Amino acid sequence: MEEVNPSPAIPSVPARLPTVALRDLVFFPTMVLPLLVGRARSVAALDEATASNGEGHLLLLAQRDAGSDDPSAADLHRVGTVAHVLQSTRLEDGTFRVVFEGVERVSVERFLPGPGPFRAEVSSLAYPDLKAETASTGFKAIVRRTERGFRQYVHTHPDLPSDLGQGLSELDPAAIAHGVAGHLLVSAAEKQMLLESSTLEALFGGLLEILDRELEILQIEDDIDREMRQKMDDDRRQHYLREQMKAIQKELGGGTGEWGDLETRLESASLPKAARERAERELDRARQMSPVAPEAGVIRGYLDWILSLPWTIESSDNPGIPHARAVLEEGHFGLEEVKDRILDHIAVLSLVGQLRGPILCLVGPPGVGKTSLGRSIARALNRRFVRVSLGGVRDEAEIRGHRRTYVGSLPGRVLQGIRRAETRNPVFLLDEVDKLTKDGLGDPSAALLEVLDPEQNRTFQDHYLELEFDLSDVLFVATANTLSGIPDPLRDRMEVIRIPGYLDTEKHSIARDFLIPEQLRRHGLGSAEVAVSREVVDHIIAHYTREAGVRELDRMLARVARKMARRMAEEAERPREPIEVRVEDLVELLGPRRHHHTSPEEGRDRVGMATGLAWTMAGGEVLEVEVAVVPGSGAIQLTGTLGDVMKESAVAAVTFSRSRARELGLKTQFHREVDIHIHIPEGATPKDGPSAGITIAAALTSALTGTPTRPNVAMTGEITLRGRVLPVGGIKEKAVAALRNGIRTVILPEGNEAELDLLPPEVRSEISFHAVDRMEQVLDFVLATPPGLGTPGAEMAELTAGLDPGARVS
Repeated sequence: MEEVNPSPAIPSVPARLPTVALRDLVFFPTMVLPLLVGRARSVAALDEATASNGEGHLLLLAQRDAGSDDPSAADLHRVGTVAHVLQSTRLEDGTFRVVFEGVERVSVERFLPGPGPFRAEVSSLAYPDLKAETASTGFKAIVRRTERGFRQYVHTHPDLPSDLGQGLSELDPAAIAHGVAGHLLVSAAEKQMLLESSTLEALFGGLLEILDRELEILQIEDDIDREMRQKMDDDRRQHYLREQMKAIQKELGGGTGEWGDLETRLESASLPKAARERAERELDRARQMSPVAPEAGVIRGYLDWILSLPWTIESSDNPGIPHARAVLEEGHFGLEEVKDRILDHIAVLSLVGQLRGPILCLVGPPGVGKTSLGRSIARALNRRFVRVSLGGVRDEAEIRGHRRTYVGSLPGRVLQGIRRAETRNPVFLLDEVDKLTKDGLGDPSAALLEVLDPEQNRTFQDHYLELEFDLSDVLFVATANTLSGIPDPLRDRMEVIRIPGYLDTEKHSIARDFLIPEQLRRHGLGSAEVAVSREVVDHIIAHYTREAGVRELDRMLARVARKMARRMAEEAERPREPIEVRVEDLVELLGPRRHHHTSPEEGRDRVGMATGLAWTMAGGEVLEVEVAVVPGSGAIQLTGTLGDVMKESAVAAVTFSRSRARELGLKTQFHREVDIHIHIPEGATPKDGPSAGITIAAALTSALTGTPTRPNVAMTGEITLRGRVLPVGGIKEKAVAALRNGIRTVILPEGNEAELDLLPPEVRSEISFHAVDRMEQVLDFVLATPPGLGTPGAEMAELTAGLDPGARVS
């Protein structure tokens, strides 16, 4: 059995020692290590140790918190090492470089109070039964394994000198353990646990555990380094082989292989850094797989999209106001307010160079030129124009694109439009934005929020590309027929420009200046061959179309042009004189009249009738409200496909009439034995809204009093139970409809009076507007004989017995 030499005698040390606190360091016996001493307490402890005892003994204790600059006694561990000073040198900055040698492991009994350095009363902490413990065969095996593990650790670790493990076998076990523990590059907390080991065998067990763990970590680090070096070598080798392949293909006739075209495009393309890195990475992936692999086709399509997008290509603007005004006047008749607001936006663009304001949203009925206005804006700015129809879109991926995990995936409509425009700053028309729908596939209007928000769209990221694309220079223009279909958050990002319907005179000018020449050109006819008189155009507008725009008018003119072209084709020679289209020819060319305009007649036929104005998606409309009072049991019947809001307006009108029975010259109990039937013609067309409130009340009052209403008087407004008239919407469209139908007097709520200044001059000059705030004022204007000044006729006298208080609404 191998003898283990006992440790040399440890010199006795004083029981009370000055103490130095160590930060992030644990000192072991037998260690010789230079330290920098600079803190005031530590310097005082060093001075006291060298002055009070010849050996210069002091206690080295590790701090619990290495970040504390001024620790207290409670912040120090209770097990430390007594060391003596081998050498001390004062440096220029006032700190001391001191070489310490560890002497003995001790335990702190208590800290002594007093000023200056820490002072501790210590007791020796020797390992128990050291001689018996080190004599066992198992212990010797642990010692030898520790020595081998430490030598391997020193050999593997790049930060330790290679000769550090030499001479370990010549030391006693305690010195070996302390030497190994002191040179391990582990945390101070783990070293403190080793220093506090109760037995030498426990100390060696902790050392073996740490050495095994550290050697495993070093092995993993070495494997990673080797793999990285191998990968770098492979990358250099692949680059060299690719260059060789290019040279060989060039010598063989210039062939570039399957991916050569994409690589050539990538080298010449102007791409942002992130897009170029992504494209190069995907191209490298594609080169490593077979050209017929399914994923190769996906990568080929992805690269083609990256290279096709105009990342940096811009069209130069021409934001001159005179040029923009000329373009708008050339392509559009009327619409002065709309043109004025568009020119305001262009003016800001010319001064600032960029437009970060709200998105323009053109709202109006079909056929008024919303889409063509967007095209004219692009012409005025000398930008490309792209249109995307959003009608019926219900999938969020239609806006943001589909992820590439799906078969047949593509970018969203936004980037598809940018690709078609071939510039990054086109005029982008979002058509029919009010027709968006949503279901389980997501909400496309929510996806549009990012596209239209100037603060977000500069980093727009399509799901297909997964790259940021800057949309901040795109001029977005949206169109809609009504604002009710646009969600509030999306509407908040838009500046609404309303486009009312055209007047008949405006339609005539549009037809003469734009539609007729275009249709003749399309059908191969010249202006010298076919003549369309003013009367013909006016007749078509009045009797063959009923719309706010000119789309149906254009179709009618196209039919006339086709008939003329057929007549020309059937004749042997073209006539020398132009063929004149007359009003009498329209029945043959277009068929019988589609719309008949009859002027209301005065007299008893107007009893129970009133003319109202309504707003529809196609513009303003004129509707007649009819009320009949017949003997019955007090029922109220509503017909004409009325919505809930209009039914409530009818009930409110009935209640108002009952509350004003005395003022209207009726018996107070007139509602006992009659039924009231309220009907709005064209029953197949659904109707709703509060605008017909005063119209229903006027027709009901006329029927109850037997007083006819005045013709050529139309009205709009909401009624309350107390007879107040509340403002409504769509005043401009309703006024245009009144003029179109020959009405010369319009009654509207006082709250809408300010909107009269926005009406076209022709409407204001032809129509007399009367603003009211009470229902009594409406009756004074509408009824031919003011109520209460006469008595009902004999027929009405029989019907004023009354309505049942619990009248039902059907």
